[in-house]
Amino acid sequence: MLSIRRVRVDEWEAVRDLRLESLSDPLAPIAFLDTRASAEARSDDFWRDRTARAAESDDGAQLVAEDDGEWVGSLTVLLRRPGATDHLHRTVAHPSADVVGVWVRPTHRGDGTIDALLEAAVEWAVAHGAQTVSLDVHVDNHRAQGAYRRFGFRETGEVTQSVAGRELRMTLQAERSGRAADRPSLG
Repeated sequence: MLSIRRVRVDEWEAVRDLRLESLSDPLAPIAFLDTRASAEARSDDFWRDRTARAAESDDGAQLVAEDDGEWVGSLTVLLRRPGATDHLHRTVAHPSADVVGVWVRPTHRGDGTIDALLEAAVEWAVAHGAQTVSLDVHVDNHRAQGAYRRFGFRETGEVTQSVAGRELRMTLQAERSGRAADRPSLG
């Protein structure tokens, strides 16, 4: 049974291992602003600190999808306050959230895992005051674009250059949430 939850502080090794696995994906060079080599070089203290922030911060949360206790996907949702700059150095105009670091194991792609993760991210963002939820996706990452469009994200027309290449900006009105009521419980 699939369930979605926030990571816990003591799960830093699992957070690290899932990140390394995601950075080994064939599409990692266009999906992430990081590399496996740089992630492997980070200290245990880095992973402990990153996991503690993802587990306890009011400014962001890392969510994981579990299938019978096995982590099969993850994403991070980051709150953005007006006047702040986001991960691609854009100035934020209104309370919003960005979804970053999205990854689902190949065995769980197309089975609703991404939708469940996105729904939980939107719900968390709304509960923390976000008016919109946005993400950036590489112009050549058509599989991810399709999943985001199917969920309800729409292109803004903005294209930004990142270390991974050209990225499309997609956004969703936070009030759009509520899809969970249309689905069976995720546990």
